[in-house]
Amino acid sequence: MKVKKFVAKSMSEAMKKIRTELGSEAVILNSKEVETGGFLGFFTKKNIEVIAAVDTAPAVRRPAPKKTSQTQPSPKPPVTKNTLTKQELTKVESINASKNGMLEKEVKELKDIVNGISSSIATQFDDYPEILKKINQVLINQDISLNIRIDVMKKLLKKWYILDKETTSEEEVLQWVREVIKETIQPNNMGGFNFNKKFLNLVGPTGVGKTTTIAKIAAHCVLKHNKKVAFITTDTFRIAAIDQLKTYAKILNVPVEIAYSVEDFKKAKEKLSGYDLVLIDSAGRNFLNELYIEELKKVINFDEEMETYLVLSLTSKYRDMATIYEQFAKVNINKVIFTKKDETFSRGAMINLVHEYNVGVSYITNGQSVPDDILEGSVEEIVNSIIEVDNYE
Repeated sequence: MKVKKFVAKSMSEAMKKIRTELGSEAVILNSKEVETGGFLGFFTKKNIEVIAAVDTAPAVRRPAPKKTSQTQPSPKPPVTKNTLTKQELTKVESINASKNGMLEKEVKELKDIVNGISSSIATQFDDYPEILKKINQVLINQDISLNIRIDVMKKLLKKWYILDKETTSEEEVLQWVREVIKETIQPNNMGGFNFNKKFLNLVGPTGVGKTTTIAKIAAHCVLKHNKKVAFITTDTFRIAAIDQLKTYAKILNVPVEIAYSVEDFKKAKEKLSGYDLVLIDSAGRNFLNELYIEELKKVINFDEEMETYLVLSLTSKYRDMATIYEQFAKVNINKVIFTKKDETFSRGAMINLVHEYNVGVSYITNGQSVPDDILEGSVEEIVNSIIEVDNYE
């Protein structure tokens, strides 16, 4: 087998090269888009890299059977090692050894190609200035996704060489990082609840801190904005959640209604019609039930009356957070709330989620204290959570 790598501007051009050099019997083992040329990641050209192979062993053609007379000659005994002469045996072993050597060489070439693909990502920042390599490590430690990290580092390197900053201070480079990340996450709907709608619905999986967060938002609205606030809870699966919300309601002197069904929710809505804002503590499992959502839409207009915020814990893995977001996407998620910032040093998931789904952030919580330990979401707050002195040093 002969294996060869081809680089061309397009797949059609690559196929022409493959046919010319390996023939029409060649097969494609792998193909990918690569960047070639340039200097330290800039002025590169996108090409197609194709690995193709062809079997070089000649096909064995069987001779056509000869017409035989009625008298068949006795068949010859099969050729084995015992029937070969010493010279013939040596020749056969030499041919086999040569084929095995070629096969081992081809396998090694394939391994080198695979290793080169994986190691190129790990080593592409080796030639960066030392201060930029430190920044790259910070982004790795913060679990910033690879595509965002590469984009950020390329922009930083471009700024470094354009400004010819061989003596740039670390403080100035950190400011560059803030500016570049801000460019990466610029959705328009950042910030807390703006009271354009009457109902604020919090959804999310168990254990992310929905009940504590809803109490913080209520306190924020009562104390800072002087609004009349009420609670509705549909999280009737956990008795502790109801008791906890009742405790917060008593402290804030606001009413709380429990809705065990859509009909109960309708009654609660009518009862609390005189309030400025009704905060809904929802059971996450309900909003994975399409029938429940459709029934609830008959009671409340999701578009005109309600905003829905998805609560996510920063202690979760980013891939799990993305899966949760996609599960709850059957309802219109207006913004997200990130909780438990104080319980993890890895906060890059905020950047990953905002960038991947183009969703805004309403609040970020950083502790258990009510009404404190809650901040309105902003690009500045997200960036500062990533590029902090503790993370950089």
